[in-house]
Amino acid sequence: MEKDPAKMRHGYTTGSNATAAAKAALLSLLHQEEIKDVKIILPTNDIVGFHMESVEFTEESASAGVIKDAGDDPDATHRALIVSTVSWRNEPGIEIDGGVGVGRATKPGVPVPVGEAAINPVPRKMIEETVLSVLRDYEISRGVRVIVSVPKGEEIAKKTMNARLGIIGGISILGTKGIVYPFSSAAYKASIEQAVNVAVLAGCEHLIVTTGGKSEKFAMQLYKEYPEEAFIEMGDFVGFTLKVCKSHAVKRITLVGMMGKFSKVAQGVMMVHSKSAPVDFGFLARLAEEAGVPEEIVAQVRDANTASQVGDMMQQLGYPSFFEKLCHSICESCLKEMGGGVDVEAVVITMKSEMLGRGRIPCDRPLES
Repeated sequence: MEKDPAKMRHGYTTGSNATAAAKAALLSLLHQEEIKDVKIILPTNDIVGFHMESVEFTEESASAGVIKDAGDDPDATHRALIVSTVSWRNEPGIEIDGGVGVGRATKPGVPVPVGEAAINPVPRKMIEETVLSVLRDYEISRGVRVIVSVPKGEEIAKKTMNARLGIIGGISILGTKGIVYPFSSAAYKASIEQAVNVAVLAGCEHLIVTTGGKSEKFAMQLYKEYPEEAFIEMGDFVGFTLKVCKSHAVKRITLVGMMGKFSKVAQGVMMVHSKSAPVDFGFLARLAEEAGVPEEIVAQVRDANTASQVGDMMQQLGYPSFFEKLCHSICESCLKEMGGGVDVEAVVITMKSEMLGRGRIPCDRPLES
């Protein structure tokens, strides 16, 4: 049974945890004793408390580690240990860098410059402002270095898109509000936009967008010669992804997916989550009619339980024209969503990764009304 989103527990970002650990480490350095409980101010102006898992200190440096709690979000970094180590600098100012398990940017298009640790702008600001606040409270004018580490970060990063985005060696320290909201669509959309940006800056003019891992694997076989940056997992966010691609002046888009979600796209539904809209079997039946499918089979399409069932039926009975019509409708819907101006291709596959149909509308072809 699925949880009610309204009753789901939120958590805190890697950026919030790194900030809290930096504050605990700095206070431990100043007091020369373990300070395990601290409060920080989030970008939302909420004040939240964190308890440290561990604290170590000497007269020159201190480290504090906190276990990240992502709440009810299935976050790859949930329960990860986030460690901040602070030490005094001879120079004034706050230096923030990444240590073990924090990735480094190797490609343009992500929010940090190439060569820098993948500590995004908002977490950097949170850490800097928190450290400066402590220094002001204690009337200290010394410079401070903060190194953020995630001991298992390199392993955790394998479950993320970091390598494809050119962030190598570990995870990113993220967060814009400091809070992790369960199954956050905003976070997923941000990752799509970032992936498109990286692809475009890498010189990709043709992007292949997929609904999940299986369709992406198929797409990578279909376009073996393409760099991995060209492949974007859009999940359920078809319309959003198309508009991001259009805004980045992508010249050609290939969509790869299965019957269930792509039947919705063909209908003009651009958010294809299972709860967003039902498959219209009347629509699929009309496509079957237009493809010359006999009426008794059209009736079976109309009464089908799933779009996959319809796809299997059309494949087994040998009606490739049905898939031609379906792919054409997918392309038309995508062009209407973007307002034209992009070359669009649709590839529909089975759950067993077999191609059912493929169709393309070049951008110089006029959009049908």
